[in-house]
Amino acid sequence: MDGSFLLSEPFVTLFKLLTGLAIGLLLGLQREMTPSAKAGLRTFGLVGLFGTVAALVADAVGNAWIVATGLALVGVMIVAAYHRTEGPEADSGTTTVIAVLLCYGLGVMVWHDRSQLAVSVAIVATLLLHFKTELHGLSARLSRQDVASILQFAVLTFIILPLFPDRGIGPYGVLNPHHIWLMVVVVSGVSLIGYLALRLIGTRQSLVLVGIFGGLVSSTATTLVYAREARSRVAMLPIGGAIIVISNLVVLVRLAVVSAVVAPGALSVLLPVIGSGLAVGVAPLVRRFRKGSAAPELQAPELSNPTSLRVAVGFGALYALVLFVSAWLSEQAGAGGLYALAVVSGFVDVDAITLSSLQLFNTGAIGAGVAVIAIGCAYLAAVAFKLALLGFLGGRAMLAQFGLLVAAPALGVAGGLLLFGAA
Repeated sequence: MDGSFLLSEPFVTLFKLLTGLAIGLLLGLQREMTPSAKAGLRTFGLVGLFGTVAALVADAVGNAWIVATGLALVGVMIVAAYHRTEGPEADSGTTTVIAVLLCYGLGVMVWHDRSQLAVSVAIVATLLLHFKTELHGLSARLSRQDVASILQFAVLTFIILPLFPDRGIGPYGVLNPHHIWLMVVVVSGVSLIGYLALRLIGTRQSLVLVGIFGGLVSSTATTLVYAREARSRVAMLPIGGAIIVISNLVVLVRLAVVSAVVAPGALSVLLPVIGSGLAVGVAPLVRRFRKGSAAPELQAPELSNPTSLRVAVGFGALYALVLFVSAWLSEQAGAGGLYALAVVSGFVDVDAITLSSLQLFNTGAIGAGVAVIAIGCAYLAAVAFKLALLGFLGGRAMLAQFGLLVAAPALGVAGGLLLFGAA
């Protein structure tokens, strides 16, 4: 509801007119800073005000065509202004034309009690206009593969997801095709953020960022890459080890975010366990990080595209399998069977058992404590696998220097499970 409902009718109208004017002035202020723009502060202010007035008149006389006619007039006006500009260096003005039309539309929205939404859109539009150089630089750094990743995620989300029926099938009713693919979208989205960020930060950047984004995409792949790198380049040992430790800490944050999206009801039990892992893992890392601040040239790891159809289908199949087996074991062997499966699954993929445990919690098949213990067991198994990679690929030196740091958050999680997990 619009905040102007507290005012009397004449003041409501005045408030809406001033809001339309303010939106135009906001957009116009940014365009005023662009020398080639044919519309500035006054023009945009008037266009925003005109949109609100046109909607007012259309509402008063009951003729919506007045708004459409006003939009056409504004469009013709700004296009004509740019059409009169001649010369090889003349600005086509496409951005300003769209901004003017948007300004008019936002003014119309204000009259129809959408002031908050209109102001929000105006702020976002102003940010897009203001950061033109930065956005162009960002797009220039995106490869064809990066753009393909974004498009593939859009296909997974907006084309494939609506095709799946939203109902449970199978003996236990836990295999909901829509829900399974929704989890694919959630995991792919989190991974895509890390993947793109890692691709864009370059090859000589903070090891903290590389560790964070590597953990978002795949902590296993990050561990593999930097353990192998540290063994071949001695100078990379302290840096590679720190990246591996950070990426494995980020897994805990990732689990918390995914859980908040999928099963917020389990957070009260899960967060103390994850908090214990982070608390125990961060402190020794900070002390070690201060000693290894001088970094050689840092290469971002090459990670597979997390939104490819093959990866998505593979994760969806794994998640469905783990979900079904979890339900079966939970019925046949109780919590102990689920914990055993969690340990085995943790060696392969923590996300699958995490999501399946949370889904069983959502359906009431298990309690929050059981779900959190299963997630904790999977994380402990995953850390054990990372320690094996550390020793096998990185060698004794890396295992000796960073083995305890990698294991520290797992010790914190184990302690958290003992204190909070069964609550």
